[in-house]
Amino acid sequence: MNRLFIKSEDAIQKTVEGLNKDLERRIIASPPGQCPVDLTASFLRLCHSQSCGKCAPCRVGLGQLQIIIDGILNMDSESSMEDLTLLEKTAEAISATADCAIGAEAAQMVLRGIRGYREDFESHIKNHCCTDSLNDRTEPVPCVAMCPAGVDVPGYVALVRAGRYDDAVKLIRKDNPFPTVCALICEHPCELRCRRTLIDAPINIRGLKRFAVDHCGDVPVPKKMDKTGKKIAVIGGGPSGLSAAYFLSIMGHDVTIFEKRDKLGGMLRYGIPSYRLPRERLQWDIDAILSTGIEVKRNYDVSTPEAIAEIRDNYDATYISIGSHNAKDIGIPGEYAKGVIPAVEMLRGIGDDAMPDFNGKAVIVIGGGNVAMDVARTAKRLGASDVSIVYRRRRIDMTALPDEVDGAVAEGCNLLQLMAPSWIETNKKGEVQALWVKPQIAGKADRSGRPKPVDASSEEHKLRCDIIISAIGQATDIQFFEEYGIPVFRGNIQAGRSSVVDNVKGTYAGGDCVTGPSTVIKAIGAGKVAAANIDEYLGFHHVIDTDVDIPLPDPSDNLPCGRAELKERYAKHRENDFEEVEQGMTLEEALQEASRCLRCDYHGFGSFRGGRNTEW
Repeated sequence: MNRLFIKSEDAIQKTVEGLNKDLERRIIASPPGQCPVDLTASFLRLCHSQSCGKCAPCRVGLGQLQIIIDGILNMDSESSMEDLTLLEKTAEAISATADCAIGAEAAQMVLRGIRGYREDFESHIKNHCCTDSLNDRTEPVPCVAMCPAGVDVPGYVALVRAGRYDDAVKLIRKDNPFPTVCALICEHPCELRCRRTLIDAPINIRGLKRFAVDHCGDVPVPKKMDKTGKKIAVIGGGPSGLSAAYFLSIMGHDVTIFEKRDKLGGMLRYGIPSYRLPRERLQWDIDAILSTGIEVKRNYDVSTPEAIAEIRDNYDATYISIGSHNAKDIGIPGEYAKGVIPAVEMLRGIGDDAMPDFNGKAVIVIGGGNVAMDVARTAKRLGASDVSIVYRRRRIDMTALPDEVDGAVAEGCNLLQLMAPSWIETNKKGEVQALWVKPQIAGKADRSGRPKPVDASSEEHKLRCDIIISAIGQATDIQFFEEYGIPVFRGNIQAGRSSVVDNVKGTYAGGDCVTGPSTVIKAIGAGKVAAANIDEYLGFHHVIDTDVDIPLPDPSDNLPCGRAELKERYAKHRENDFEEVEQGMTLEEALQEASRCLRCDYHGFGSFRGGRNTEW
């Protein structure tokens, strides 16, 4: 008789595995605006179904949590705040006594919910409904809700499919005056909750935007509204300042941008290499913005009493949108040696066409963000013989986009993970000759959820090099504004969600100087918010809209279909020049990709709530 058998999945297990994958995709595609209490109850049932039943806290306790939450959600029964207290105490007991992670983590999930959205629980207890913030949501389409600028994504995807590329760009500009920039470098948060994930994979939204800007003509900006006679100062000509200036100018206000440098664009020009964002493509967006009649004062430093006096005396409102152009210290011995270069200073020089000489030199880049990848790939293009990226965490913990990390490795950059810079060795002339690093191990998770690196027992390593580029973070120079009464907290200007700076009449702020270094699309969204609220402050209510007609959806059976990915030039061909790396879609690819859109603006919640916001 046989004693053992080769393990193999039976039909039931294969089906369950498929259902698990479907469930995973459904969780990923969960859009914002769902009832968090109902979602907690659903996850709790899933966790309870995974219980082995061995210990009472998991077997019985999770069931009791379900009963309590179901009672809170039940519109036919009355609940009280005592039920919420019981729910919290029960979850705490299960978390402390469950034998394994199934029960403990399920209880922790409930506790995080109670503490994170307690008002939602209370609203269901007191009013038998969700909070007003959920009931009043006006963005039922996930991709639009996830976009900080609120761009009509399904609208321009449908226009691309119809071959109406000029209209697609026109529609994008209703909310975002940087269609080309975002088509090339946006981190596309709109794809995170795309409902197409329920079937296969999210729509390549950024790729379709790129196809539109690659094939459109000279799309004119909207006609300016009647002059208001109001003057607005915008301090900083980066993406946030230019966005606010664009919308305010269209509204009929006289806008002046005060830019510290010779060229506009901020970190778009002085922080992103041209192989990712060609300067002529950036300039196309800037020229369109300036065509609305914006005045620009270049090489203008506002950090003088005379400049502040001019702005206060001659302008009705001010928008502060300076970028984070200052480098943070590494914090190790030798960091001020010759040959240690802050990444922001290097990229700033390149933005002014001052190329450093790295020919034949060994370069080490310290950091794990997008800026670190940018300077590493740039150093390779400037002739460095060897480029290594030193990062104290694991590759999976990097804040850089995975595509950027993959691009750097493909172009020959070495990625040294779990290596913390210890000190910099110099020669007698004070020049860098090596970086000493301490090996790390991934420890317990920190507040960000990433494992915190801790020193390993291994000895320090010596990495020989000629140049060290520090890319560990950026800071904003706001000391002067603080001296003039602008509220500052932890290195950032304090401004609310409406961009209003408290206690300083007529002053607004947004972008990196408020949030710290962030993404381009968030800066653009902040500029849009500031423009609307400055307009209201000045006593107006101008409406930004567009007359673009959106095509109706075509009938579709929504069969699974592969996602069209953007291609890149071969690594060996691109690593020695600054020509654009990424290539756009073909017409065939764009049409197929656009046809994958489920048109949530016409279906589901989109049909219930009007589909789209046609104006703001």
